[in-house]
Amino acid sequence: MKIKRIWAVYFSATGTTEKIVTKIADRVAGKLNIEYKTFDFTLPNMRNNIPVFEKNDCVIFGMPVYAGRIPNLLLKYLASIKGNNALAVPIALFGNRNYDDALIELRDILEKNDFHTIGAGAFIGEHSFSTILAKNRPDERDIFTAVNFGEKISEKLSKLISLPEFPVEVTGTPYPYRGYYQPHNKDNSPIDMKKIKPLTSMDCTDCKICANVCPMGSIEYEDVSIVSGICIKCGACIKKCPVHAKYYTDENYLFHKKDLEEKFTRRAEPEIFI
Repeated sequence: MKIKRIWAVYFSATGTTEKIVTKIADRVAGKLNIEYKTFDFTLPNMRNNIPVFEKNDCVIFGMPVYAGRIPNLLLKYLASIKGNNALAVPIALFGNRNYDDALIELRDILEKNDFHTIGAGAFIGEHSFSTILAKNRPDERDIFTAVNFGEKISEKLSKLISLPEFPVEVTGTPYPYRGYYQPHNKDNSPIDMKKIKPLTSMDCTDCKICANVCPMGSIEYEDVSIVSGICIKCGACIKKCPVHAKYYTDENYLFHKKDLEEKFTRRAEPEIFI
């Protein structure tokens, strides 16, 4: 079958998922010498739109891993994206701990939505909570793996005669999936992080960047110190603030952050499936 168009589709609050997905898609499109399009649904206004895919499309579809799963607040939107028999390559981006069941969950979402998965990958990016955990990743080694993976996908596409009969096999627990990774405090009691929100220091210059990059639209534009909506702890407002004016003080959050940084110092490596 002839592939006419490659898509890079992603949610990427701090840019790490975007970097991997676009590298893969760019290499696939380049090797096949065909059109390459992107669709970034990170910001709320973009989730008012749903791209239309066709049978001769191949979609490199990237999502971050939150607590070992696909972010639950995005599941409704993901369910609205229909494949129309397009091919797909699910990509999960995790912060050096583990991707648990996120990749198999994303694969299943795509398959349920009339995509046909032909490959998959789990890659590593700097953790949303930290500048230490997987610092500066994806790095050159990760990009090399992503580009090589893109070449393998292009080879598979060039030899594909018909739609695959079965989904790509990936690591993970088949549905019902494992629960979300549960953080604990110093007393080893479970932490409920849903209500924890970042604060704003006096260093704030009111540049509005934090309000503009919040994927939930939760930071008030007129007063950026107010987080009126849900905070998914994506790290966008903290990592993109030019004067480092956003921060957390919650004791449980800070303990969990340090705990992750101390426990997962080993370098996790990408895993690819074809």
